[in-house]
Amino acid sequence: MQGSLVAISDLHVRYEENKRIVKALRPGSNHDWLLVAGDVGDTVADIEWALSLLVDRFEKVVWAPGNHELWTPPDDPVQLRGEARYRHLVELCRRLGVVTPEDPYPLWEGEGGPAVIAPLFVLYDYSFRPDRARDAQEALALAEGAGVICTDEFMLHPDPYPSRPAWCHARLEVTEARLATVDKALPTVLVNHFPLVRRPTRVLHHPEFALWCGTEATADWHRRFRAVAVVYGHLHIPSLIYEDGVPHREVSLGYPREWQRRSTAPGQLVRILPEVAAVRSGG
Repeated sequence: MQGSLVAISDLHVRYEENKRIVKALRPGSNHDWLLVAGDVGDTVADIEWALSLLVDRFEKVVWAPGNHELWTPPDDPVQLRGEARYRHLVELCRRLGVVTPEDPYPLWEGEGGPAVIAPLFVLYDYSFRPDRARDAQEALALAEGAGVICTDEFMLHPDPYPSRPAWCHARLEVTEARLATVDKALPTVLVNHFPLVRRPTRVLHHPEFALWCGTEATADWHRRFRAVAVVYGHLHIPSLIYEDGVPHREVSLGYPREWQRRSTAPGQLVRILPEVAAVRSGG
């Protein structure tokens, strides 16, 4: 049996209910690859536990960091911040055999391939702002007035960069340069924690939260870098949309209070390649 390229994100294993779901995750075949689009856990120990389990079950695991992995929670014995924390997680993944955004992009040659699998680490720069906001400062003030402030403001430190947008812009530069070196004869699968386009954030219950959900700078990456699929999480709203004919899939598990309200069973892996026929939305 040929393997499939499958994905999930936002496992949030600090919740015991989610930890039980992760323990039950199994590949459909011995040749399945798993894309993990961030927010595995909040502490280094939880991240290591979950990725260790998954790497033993799937032929290959590919990880892109979420904002929760980049937090420095006060109860985590590992108190590294910002870039140092990210690099610590990259080294942890390498010891486990998990592919990170700092490693050579692997080539999926199974059904639906070949395709270069590109895990990305780009943050947000407050450019997903309300139309009435003239700049990031005004947008943040509007969000605060609405009572919407992301925990990142307190626990995601950008050290040594002066701000999270500055870190985002540095990551955009290095990531674009890497993607530009991919063989132009090959399509890609782009894996990022945050959506690469703004449209999925339009359905947020608190629209101000879009500020912490991505950057306008990636809006054309699915075209520029020949994506056959874009995989992301963060919104905790599993969905499929098409942009310019390219499927963008939000693949999150989310918090127990969220998945317990859904009619579908939680923890279902989403098949990315070969693509499942679906009714197209937009694009």
